[in-house]
Amino acid sequence: MKKIAVTVAVLALGLAACDARTEENAVGNEAAVENAAAEDVNAATVDAGNAAENALDAASNQIENAGEAVENAAEAVGNAAENAAD
Repeated sequence: MKKIAVTVAVLALGLAACDARTEENAVGNEAAVENAAAEDVNAATVDAGNAAENALDAASNQIENAGEAVENAAEAVGNAAENAAD
């Protein structure tokens, strides 16, 4: 009888210890999921920021190219007028 009582007590303590670890693991897993989600949001934010910066750079380059084209056209008109006068 004593052996059975001791065995039951040991098993009960073992199960109690397992339950506590299960809760700790669940908390750890929840924190890991939250950290992974935060990393995903941060990465998406960085990607969106980079895409916006690249788009602004491209637009700025196009505006600069258009300005240079207008300047070249004005010089061509000036040269044509000068050549016509000669």
